[in-house]
Amino acid sequence: MAGSIPRLAACIALITATAAHAAEYAAHTLARPEGERRYLVLDPGAPDAPGKRPVVILLHGHGEAAAAVLGRASFGGYTPRDWAKLAEREHLLLIAPEGVKGSDGKVAWNDCRGDAATNATTDDVGFIGALIDKAVTDFKVDPRRVYVFGFSNGGGMAYRLGIELAPRLAAIGVQSALMPARSRCAAPARPVSVFILHGTGDPIAPYGGGEVGNWLTRGRGSGLGAEATVAAWRQVDSLSDAPATFRFPHLRTDDPTTATRMVWGPDPAGVQVEFLRVDGGGHISASTEEELPWLLKKILGRMNHDVDTADEAWRFFRTKSRGRGAHAYGRLNSRLRQGAYNIGRATRTFHERET
Repeated sequence: MAGSIPRLAACIALITATAAHAAEYAAHTLARPEGERRYLVLDPGAPDAPGKRPVVILLHGHGEAAAAVLGRASFGGYTPRDWAKLAEREHLLLIAPEGVKGSDGKVAWNDCRGDAATNATTDDVGFIGALIDKAVTDFKVDPRRVYVFGFSNGGGMAYRLGIELAPRLAAIGVQSALMPARSRCAAPARPVSVFILHGTGDPIAPYGGGEVGNWLTRGRGSGLGAEATVAAWRQVDSLSDAPATFRFPHLRTDDPTTATRMVWGPDPAGVQVEFLRVDGGGHISASTEEELPWLLKKILGRMNHDVDTADEAWRFFRTKSRGRGAHAYGRLNSRLRQGAYNIGRATRTFHERET
């Protein structure tokens, strides 16, 4: 009996600690000029990290609920839990803002596509910027470690944030989204680390570029190809070297897709671009554990089971902080541009003297 008391006390302490560190899920609102905006927070706590912590802002897809990306709602019978599991394991704060309804009545983001008639028309860049301020003041977020990850239309919004909020972001991540073919935004100009996942069999955002959407989604505009999108960000980041390539081991014989990681940039703490190409993959994340319902598989295409999207994105994000690599690459990029200008000017002078 006496020996059981210490064991009982230890069990109570363990249960108490677990309860104290249980993830908190709450809805919040933020006043904006366009009206009250809603966002969700999944906070698993950080018992071993007394200082400021990183945050990943997750941007849902067109017609999807913010709760779905946190594993708290289903989308077509599928409930993705990959980011929620990652947050609980890594004590990572997640914030999922909600878009605004577009002309088709579905929640959407105001990304850079000039020909996407069903996009929202709100100031979503201002909203996310204000949300970052709120996260820093209210949730003890490290302003140097703010990451954005977007799905589909949310991925398009992540590209826009990478253009217009680059000084405030450590990195962006995008799944199943293309840079716009007809953009109404400025071209990207400031170096930022970018993670991109795209399936070669994507039936909605075609790998080779073109019209975005399917018979269920109209007015979604057009995009560059996935490889052209990667090349655009590599150019901004001055990354012209050959990538480090890794082919993920194939885990299931019934999975016809394969996954390959390509990374440009030698320093994980510096500016990098990662392209996770899923050969045969559709308009969906990759997961080693989850399955798509039959109907969603018909609409979105196949899911890869060799890698977990959230884990791979966080592996890319976690080594990066704002200012650590971007400023150095920015200075290098400026020097290279100035060098190219000087060489061009010297060449013109030489030819003028020769003639």
